[in-house]
Amino acid sequence: MKIFFLDQSGKPGGAELCLIDIAKPYRSSSKVGLFADGTFRILLEQNDIPVEVLTTSAIQVRKESGLLQGLGSLGQLIPLIVKVTKTAFHYDLIYANTQKALVVGAIASFFSGRPLVYHLHDILSPEHFSSTNRRIAVISANRFASLVIANSQASKLAFIEAGGRAEITEVVYNGFDVKNHQTSELDIQGLRQGLKLEDKFIVGHFSRLAPWKGQHILIEALTKCPKNVEVILVGDALFGEEDYVESLHKQVVELGLEDRVKFLGFRSDIPRLMSACDLVAHTSTAAEPFGRVIVEAMLCGTPVVATASGGAMELVEAGVNGFLVTPGKVEELAIVINTCLKEPENIANLANNAQISASQRFDVTAINQQISLYINEKVLKSHPPTS
Repeated sequence: MKIFFLDQSGKPGGAELCLIDIAKPYRSSSKVGLFADGTFRILLEQNDIPVEVLTTSAIQVRKESGLLQGLGSLGQLIPLIVKVTKTAFHYDLIYANTQKALVVGAIASFFSGRPLVYHLHDILSPEHFSSTNRRIAVISANRFASLVIANSQASKLAFIEAGGRAEITEVVYNGFDVKNHQTSELDIQGLRQGLKLEDKFIVGHFSRLAPWKGQHILIEALTKCPKNVEVILVGDALFGEEDYVESLHKQVVELGLEDRVKFLGFRSDIPRLMSACDLVAHTSTAAEPFGRVIVEAMLCGTPVVATASGGAMELVEAGVNGFLVTPGKVEELAIVINTCLKEPENIANLANNAQISASQRFDVTAINQQISLYINEKVLKSHPPTS
């Protein structure tokens, strides 16, 4: 099977990390086309996945963009569409991994005659997308996609509620390589020493720094916890959110938490850092499409607390494999942190349950087999490869 994968980002977010795992089995015959250069290209190359940066000019359309901004980007899109269409003739199908990739891939699918698969990593809701962008995504998928893969029931439901076709939509959770989340105790101790957190209770937050990701909520909750509780924030601004990062630093100073909050920026050693934490906090204020960090924490054997909305509710069963709190509720989050601090044995059992169940539910090999099955049954049966 020869697949032409498309992704709009040059930076590795959750959708991009998922794409690496999906593309690996096809790397001998497939290629990833990117709409921007950056560290994501480097990650693909490190995994021996063929990659090409298809354009050097950023597409000036964002999730909140309206119709006029979308029309203004046509001058950038036309050369890109032409290039994608020409390349698509050499592959069996186009696999769009992001919304901009969907729009370009849909038009290229029409002109090349190659079927289109859309991997939906977003919740198409007003909190995340403008009405124009939601309509464009739904129309493009309904008209041109043979298969829409939603990364959670929450994402699928939002797509259908926005007008998406239920009959072409299937839910496939993200897959993970369990071996990549195994860290030795000696390595964990060394990391904690390096961060000068040997005797601390570490709460980790792993996400780009953005208002809806809720890092400010965790910082405020820290004021209601004992002084041996410290927070590490792993990630940085991605999409023009530098003002929020500045506000977080200001918040830390105003609350007198300079010695208890560490900004670590982007890191490549996420499993090691998660394993070194005593608790991983997911604090999104809007519904999360999936919640990749939740599963990663589970696989590392680290307890996790998540907000009770969106895809997170499909991953966490409160009191069984983690904790759920109301989005934006500082007091609830602080109670969970303090409970984990006071009841280490009970929390360790809960984390062990989570690790076992997550390794079974989200095994990357089984997930990739599921995707391959849907592609063969829903796409290639009606659009057989030309060569």
